[in-house]
Amino acid sequence: MGEVVDADGESRRAELGRTLRFLREKAGKTLAQLSAETAYDKSYLFRLEKGERLSKRAVMEDLDTYYGAGDLLVRLWRDARKEVIKDQYKAYMELEATARIMWMFQLRVPGILQTEDYARTVLSGLSRAQATADNGEEVEEQVAARVGRQELLHRKPAPSIRAILDEGALRRSVPNAKVWADQLAYLLEMAELPSVALQVLPYTAGVHDLMSSDLTLLWQRAGDPVAYVEGNGVGVLIDETDKVLSFRLSYDLVRDAALTPEESTAFIKNRLEECRS
Repeated sequence: MGEVVDADGESRRAELGRTLRFLREKAGKTLAQLSAETAYDKSYLFRLEKGERLSKRAVMEDLDTYYGAGDLLVRLWRDARKEVIKDQYKAYMELEATARIMWMFQLRVPGILQTEDYARTVLSGLSRAQATADNGEEVEEQVAARVGRQELLHRKPAPSIRAILDEGALRRSVPNAKVWADQLAYLLEMAELPSVALQVLPYTAGVHDLMSSDLTLLWQRAGDPVAYVEGNGVGVLIDETDKVLSFRLSYDLVRDAALTPEESTAFIKNRLEECRS
């Protein structure tokens, strides 16, 4: 698709929208015709072309197939979704996308392991708390960005991921029981992936160094690891060797205190049974 012309200074979302319009006009279709043939709402397609909305990955896959564009739109979508994330987190996402090893400790269900409905529930709550204008559309864009990150779980080769969840993450349910049950079931499903190790840190482990923040350690194919520390809505990317090493040692202590992957799976299964009873 070499005909798509770059435009200096435009946002990635605008570039995606411009490309969508280019492909539609090249195919000789009106928005009404495209809507009828793809079953997507005409106004929704219009807003995608105007760069006013960010779709889900599946929409771009459908339109790539419709236009015979290979994976052009999916690739542009991957870049566009980064724009809805703040700078520090955006830098983290870029590292996450190419990481070979990811170790994380989370006080909540990690974004990369969230179902779409659970993510929507959590992000809706954050949006209300921050009094964000036009919350509905912003939440949908954040959900699309968060769920889209999960494609790296199925990448070949997939990164090696170890996620340690504080017990509280598995006891703080959301109001909708089905959404919460589906989230617990999804964690069990992800734990079956050969590249994913899931552990639970029980309350009985007592106090530890990571009680006040989430931590992710990332290793690329080459170079030193980096740490991403997040708490109270603020994230910091750290690459100073001594600080990263200190976080690595804290992580090792938490991992040693956590339940084994097998014990953790049993713990989550029990939580799921309690939720469904």
